[in-house]
Amino acid sequence: MIPFLMSKPGKPIPEAEQLERYNRLRWHALFGIFIGYVAYYILRNNFLLSSPELISEFGFTKKDIGFISGTMLVIYGLSKGVMSALADKSNPKHFMIFGLMMSAAVNLMMGFSASFWAFLFLCILNGIFQGMGAGPAYVVLASWFPRKSRGVTTAIFNISHNVGGGLVAPIAGASIAWLGTERWQAAHFIAPVVIATIVAVLVYVLGKGRTYNEGLPPTSKILGTEQEELIVTKDENVNLTTWGIFRDYIVKDINVWFVSFIDVFTYMIRFGVLTWLPLYLLETKGFSKGQMAAAFAIFEWAAIPSTLLAGWLTDTYFKGCRMPLSIITLIGVGASMFAYWGGHDLLTVTIGAGIIGCLIYVPMFLSSLQAIELVPSFAAGSATGSRLAQLCFRKLFWHGIIWDLSRSLWLGCWFLPLVIRSLWLYLLLLYDSLRCVTFRKEKASTSRK
Repeated sequence: MIPFLMSKPGKPIPEAEQLERYNRLRWHALFGIFIGYVAYYILRNNFLLSSPELISEFGFTKKDIGFISGTMLVIYGLSKGVMSALADKSNPKHFMIFGLMMSAAVNLMMGFSASFWAFLFLCILNGIFQGMGAGPAYVVLASWFPRKSRGVTTAIFNISHNVGGGLVAPIAGASIAWLGTERWQAAHFIAPVVIATIVAVLVYVLGKGRTYNEGLPPTSKILGTEQEELIVTKDENVNLTTWGIFRDYIVKDINVWFVSFIDVFTYMIRFGVLTWLPLYLLETKGFSKGQMAAAFAIFEWAAIPSTLLAGWLTDTYFKGCRMPLSIITLIGVGASMFAYWGGHDLLTVTIGAGIIGCLIYVPMFLSSLQAIELVPSFAAGSATGSRLAQLCFRKLFWHGIIWDLSRSLWLGCWFLPLVIRSLWLYLLLLYDSLRCVTFRKEKASTSRK
């Protein structure tokens, strides 16, 4: 690991000043990972938004766009697993900044590229560097915030990808209006690079690493909350390799794997709706492009208030128990899927899509939160990276979906296999959430490490 990324101890803070310094710096830490991950999303989603110009100006086909974006997602999944584990042994602030600037450099090159193979290579590189964003963010959350308030703070961070995804189109639109349509590459790729560079500077100046990097002891020692944590971190600077942390705290812990499977199934349902929503509403339901765009926006933005509310509820009323609320929201997702599938008018289908978007992000966010609470804070990145298993499941799932889609188009009822498969995933997800409640109780009763 290069010296800039390595985790180094900060200058020790006198005990009398630790609480005051902690209360001030923890919000710097949250602010840094929030704006940092917003910038990651801006540099990730801009490629798909440039698809019409790539097709009309450079002769790309829809198949080319699908192959490039699909390849980038697979590489991103692999990178996220590996990079999140490496984040455990790094300074998370520096790790996030490095990945962001490398992704910005790749996007800058996209602004001057015109061939399919150049874009494919650059998108693969972008997928690798994009995987450096999530791991350090969860390391910071696990390090700075106690379990009793981690629901709200993780919820605040989690909406960063909704904010980042929602800013891509306005940034591109404003840039095209300013630069002109003939400079569409600069609008789609170079303008986001400028914004990401400014964000990287802000993260470096205002953001923070883990408490260890700032000269503070673990949060549980500062606040005296050892008895409230599922796992107590005695020292964040452990003498273990990346593989040693992954082996001892992830591979051998069945609780972490159950939570990871929840994340797998929720992602499948989310992308099952998100990926096919435009085509389904336009071609099967007969919606206009404006109506489809409204339903699509509602699906994405409805997650922001529901995520914040879910974080507050699990902290306040569920006392840190994350899975019961996941089960409640999954029941709502199941009911909404029938409304989304069976509705024929604009209002019913839009409400169904909105409720799915509102609720499906809740178990996604809570499973990520539960994963980092099942391990010491120095293994939070590896717990996030354990979701590498998603890649295998998603690849198999979507390979089957593509086959179902091509076969069903010939039969004239293409959406039915998607619904049946989503319902099956929904049942698996509900079962897995129930198992997590049981294993969480067992985890709480074990000796603290």
